[in-house]
Amino acid sequence: MEDAPRSADELLDIVDERDRVVGRTTRGEATARGLRHRCVFILARDGEGRVFVHRRTARKLVFPSLHDMFVGGVVGAGEAYDDAALREAEEELGVSGLPRPTPLFSFLYEGTGAAAGHTWWSRVYEVRCDLPVAPQAEEVAWHDFVTEEELERLLPEREWVPDGLEAWERLRDWRRRR
Repeated sequence: MEDAPRSADELLDIVDERDRVVGRTTRGEATARGLRHRCVFILARDGEGRVFVHRRTARKLVFPSLHDMFVGGVVGAGEAYDDAALREAEEELGVSGLPRPTPLFSFLYEGTGAAAGHTWWSRVYEVRCDLPVAPQAEEVAWHDFVTEEELERLLPEREWVPDGLEAWERLRDWRRRR
């Protein structure tokens, strides 16, 4: 999950396969060179338990114009995952005063196929948003809240960001094991 080109100069921590910081560079450089960094994925639910889904804008640096069932983005250099999750959720939903998202699990995303060369440590969260959302126009081209059943029906009908789709599949597996 990456953000718009406007933040290509943002500094990120570069991490190894065990999520240890091994360097620091800009988001643009990390993306161009396929350097592993950190991202957060937040499953946002409304007061009825429906999931926020959206289509990313065409301006996005990575995976433009694709659909996603998570809000989120990169973790800045020196930033904690939990702080990034709250910041990203509030930014993308266009709200303030959200409760701190609940961390669920982490995984190493290593893109394949069209996403080859993209890799990041990913932490998945969940948050309830009872506030009216006003997503950033530069981030979100379309949005809606859908039930999980509706989301499952939409999966084969729309083109989804590959990292979000993998996070969704891992979330389903994580829930089954609990």
